Amino acid sequence: MADALKDEIVTVFGGSGFLGRHVVQALAKRGYRIRPAVRRPDLAVHLLPLGLPGQILPVQSNLRFPASVARAVDGASVVINLVGLLAPGGKQSFEAVQAAGAHVVAEASSKAGVGRFIHVSAIGASDKSDSGYARTKAKGEAAVKAFYPEAVIFRPSVMFGPEDKFFNMFATLARFLPFLPAIGADTKLQPVFVADVAEAIARAVDGLVAPGVYELGGPEIKTVRECLDIVNVETGRSRPVVTITPSTATLMAKLTGWLPGAPITEDQVKLLQVDNIVSREAIEAGRTLEGLGIRATNLEAILPTYLDRFRATGQFADRRLA
Repeated sequence: MADALKDEIVTVFGGSGFLGRHVVQALAKRGYRIRPAVRRPDLAVHLLPLGLPGQILPVQSNLRFPASVARAVDGASVVINLVGLLAPGGKQSFEAVQAAGAHVVAEASSKAGVGRFIHVSAIGASDKSDSGYARTKAKGEAAVKAFYPEAVIFRPSVMFGPEDKFFNMFATLARFLPFLPAIGADTKLQPVFVADVAEAIARAVDGLVAPGVYELGGPEIKTVRECLDIVNVETGRSRPVVTITPSTATLMAKLTGWLPGAPITEDQVKLLQVDNIVSREAIEAGRTLEGLGIRATNLEAILPTYLDRFRATGQFADRRLA
């Protein structure tokens, strides 16, 4: 933790989320004053112990209300937009949050005279995608570039870490189902540790990252099937991995996707039909974790630290009494 605070204020939209809390922690260690902009500041108190007293001050902001966004960016030196959705619900649609929301944040930051803008998108963002998630991520990137041509944009692959919604979800399913459903079984992923992504963002705040689009992936490429095999190993189970066809997965999503916390949606089925790995162009241009001087963390180094709770006897599964 920093001994003294810097003068710069960094506003972090989505600062209380999965990636957000790691970004806040990385910035706090560097001594920045951090303003997490969230819809419910009362639910962001878990961020306060990550810094010194007064260093982290959550503020209320909703991307659908521009005035609240303007207040959140006022006086900031850097703005980071992390807000995204895996599954829309109610007024929180892909279009409202990932496209229009990014536009509102970038426009407000520009009007407030914020010098630098950092935006988190996703590998696979494309206006030609069948997925609404990927299309609106591309729209968000375009909106940011319209106001900040020199923005730093990060596109991570599937992120893993203690609060992730990928490995934790399948580990939960392994406790209750007799098999693990592999939707897009042969689709390639490049899981990246959430703290590595946060470190890349923090380096951008430090001014050490050149403007442009960066693709962030871990050190290994895994198929969905291989990821589920790892879940079996780390949870001490032997659930058979069963390939689910796209048509069956779509039917499952239609029947259950509307439920809160549903394991899969129709849009996610579409996403899982396309590889989610760092492109050759990004590698050749050095726009990767390695290009930023960050050594990517292996899955096997982190997954045991939080998937052990899904074992039959929890984290004590491999321990013996003396």
